[in-house]
Amino acid sequence: MTEKKTIYIADDEQNIREGIKAFLDSEGFETTTFASGDLLLEAFRQAPCDLIILDVMMPGTDGFSVCTEIRKMSMVPIIMLTARDSDLDYATGLSLGSDDYFTKPFSAISLVMRVKAIFRRIEYEKHQARTLMEEELPVLTQPSDRSFRQAREFLSFGDLTLDPDGKRAYSGERELSLTPNEFNLLKYLLENKTRAISRDEILERVWGYDTCVETRAADDTVRRLRKKLGGSSVSIEAVWGFGFRLKM
Repeated sequence: MTEKKTIYIADDEQNIREGIKAFLDSEGFETTTFASGDLLLEAFRQAPCDLIILDVMMPGTDGFSVCTEIRKMSMVPIIMLTARDSDLDYATGLSLGSDDYFTKPFSAISLVMRVKAIFRRIEYEKHQARTLMEEELPVLTQPSDRSFRQAREFLSFGDLTLDPDGKRAYSGERELSLTPNEFNLLKYLLENKTRAISRDEILERVWGYDTCVETRAADDTVRRLRKKLGGSSVSIEAVWGFGFRLKM
């Protein structure tokens, strides 16, 4: 029997957190609600969960700060909620390592769809990791060595090199500091470096979303990734009305 996925929900508005809980419980998830981020953080330190839904504006420690603290100890998926429709808020949440972002009011059904998509993505990544571990790969012992990073299981284009196992990315000899979504997006672009990729395909293959899920996550992640690639021989080029491709 498959073990239930556990989800922590923090929002100072009781009707919102209880509404989210009701929808997720009906889908077979095991949820716990908290009236503040501090309470969620305390509970997470004692017993980590599988996914977090976190409001930004709450009494005590705000959601951004809670997200930062959680990222110091875990890469658990985080979906952030806010009452403010601000591009700065959206970008801040994603840059701190959240997986996605909802602006209130939002559809509980849409939230449930994204939660399911995140878990599908995680299961796919675990499957890929298990498959890789079953292959007989050479033992690699010097991750700082350029020749090491050119081994056959690494992805490269121009001066970019990605270590899928170690979740490391390099521009020349410089290691890039990437969030999980930034790394996964760059990895997918490198795997498909010979063609342009649509936004829908990116959302499906990187986030696990289908085309009926509306989110700006892909565009905002591309925007932040472009800044981090500054100085690289590789850039991310927009294909008007379609998506993105790598350019050298």
